[in-house]
Amino acid sequence: MPVTTSNIYGKISISDEAIAKVASHAALECYGIVEMVSRRFMDSVSQLLKRESGGKGVKVTTSGDRIFIDIFVIIKFGVSISAVADSLKKAVKYKVEQFTGMIVDTVNVNIIGVKL
Repeated sequence: MPVTTSNIYGKISISDEAIAKVASHAALECYGIVEMVSRRFMDSVSQLLKRESGGKGVKVTTSGDRIFIDIFVIIKFGVSISAVADSLKKAVKYKVEQFTGMIVDTVNVNIIGVKL
């Protein structure tokens, strides 16, 4: 379900896939993040078939003008998990809010694994 807002010029609608891509790019720029991981088996299958399915490792849920984001990542071994998670939350929240102009209510970080 897309996020929508209106102004004097008309209605703006932003798809969940567009938000997921922005969140995915913001996450990969964070120190300590090695890669994004598919959140469901069907996402892995669609990647094998080369179908575009939004940002890999990101689930976006919207309610009204609020955005809820779940991120699934693999982090680098030896980094502080809490520091990387806090940095990731702040970066994703900032980038998505700048992109959409709407409020990101929560960013949940799910650490799926660790790589050397």
